Amino acid sequence: MQTRNKLFDDLSQMMTNAMGVAQGAKDEADNAFKSMLDRWLSDRDFVTREEFDAVRAMAQKAREENNALKARLDALEKSGKGDAKG
Repeated sequence: MQTRNKLFDDLSQMMTNAMGVAQGAKDEADNAFKSMLDRWLSDRDFVTREEFDAVRAMAQKAREENNALKARLDALEKSGKGDAKG
């Protein structure tokens, strides 16, 4: 009976070691994939979310200013002050 317990202990230890090795291999593969993906993305002309949001805010502001200027121009033309007659 003592040999049987030793056999189970050895098998249990071997399985525990194998799981540790498998977990280490998984972690290493994850890190390698993330590094490869980071390198691939950095080679592309992708922008960060912060850069995208900043440009979008600038475009929105420019659009609002353009609409305000258009309304002002329309009002000037309607009042006759904007006549371009020379």
